[in-house]
Amino acid sequence: MTTRTSTPSLLDNPPIPVQAKLAAAWTSLMFFVIYIDYFHLYQPGAIDQIRGGGVFEFEITPALMTIFVVVIGIPALMVMLSMALPARVNRATNLVVASLYVPVMVFNAAGASWDWAFYYGLHIGIEVLILAFILRAAWAWPRRAASPAGAAGLDDEPLLTPQQA
Repeated sequence: MTTRTSTPSLLDNPPIPVQAKLAAAWTSLMFFVIYIDYFHLYQPGAIDQIRGGGVFEFEITPALMTIFVVVIGIPALMVMLSMALPARVNRATNLVVASLYVPVMVFNAAGASWDWAFYYGLHIGIEVLILAFILRAAWAWPRRAASPAGAAGLDDEPLLTPQQA
């Protein structure tokens, strides 16, 4: 009987563009927020409160519904903008929007009782971790060495690490 020894092959790990990482992170955040809002309906009394015209301490009004659209619409737009904006604007936009979203996510605990503290702490923690990933990816966006006009194309220039830039 012949035994065949094979060397384990290494999995290819091609670099993922920063734009794709950011778009994926915003997509994750958006889906997570939507699911958390859905799971809220399972909390005792939540549906009765909604039928009564309120969410937490807030009366359901066109203004509140518009705020909800904006809160989930911004991450939806960030998926597209992360893939479409030029690098400099993209980086700045992601840094600003992700920074502003940290307190928005923390605000989700408004009106929560201590009975639900672990649930809210866990979901807010996950949301903040996703936003931290976005901030880190945008902050560490690779840079290219500056070259004089008319020099070699962008593909010929070396990438710089954030520490070199």
